[in-house]
Amino acid sequence: MPNFILICRDKPNSLDLRMETRPAHLDYFNAYGPGGLVAGPMLDDNGKPKGSVLIIEAEDQAAAEAFAQNDPYAKAGLFESVEIQPMALAAGAFVSKT
Repeated sequence: MPNFILICRDKPNSLDLRMETRPAHLDYFNAYGPGGLVAGPMLDDNGKPKGSVLIIEAEDQAAAEAFAQNDPYAKAGLFESVEIQPMALAAGAFVSKT
């Protein structure tokens, strides 16, 4: 299955919304099964979350977009922008060495 990187930037002054929605977001990502490869927040200069980066497997661009739209963060209106790009895993823990 193809891989996609999702770069999600939070709206300004939305840290409280992020923290309130975080448990539902983590549950959503973890329920995605083996299709959820990596996820974590982008940090500002003070170490506070300002967005998210996720790497997922999805059947195609439309499936990756549907995953992003159904994320509890997106449904709560947290994101200012979401960029979804196909990517190839070339190194790291999820790349087969055989």
